[in-house]
Amino acid sequence: MATFFMYGKYSQEAMKGISADRTKKALDVITGAGGKVNSMYALLGKYDIVLLVDFPAVAEVMKASIALNKLTGIAFTSFPAISIEELDKAIA
Repeated sequence: MATFFMYGKYSQEAMKGISADRTKKALDVITGAGGKVNSMYALLGKYDIVLLVDFPAVAEVMKASIALNKLTGIAFTSFPAISIEELDKAIA
């Protein structure tokens, strides 16, 4: 599994739908696409939310991102990430 940061930006419409129920549905979408959520945070600034997730590959992240946008109205930008330890090992 690879780690990804998924940064989300709420549309005006998405703001109206914020609820614990929608969060659960979003988690189900991620799981259904083969992912695992490690943590989620609300943000101030350019992005409104960030998810730290694991997925088998980029295709699954894209599938989840599109499904989440359809469900929530939140547009996601995703970035692959590796730990500093993995980076050190890779460049050694």
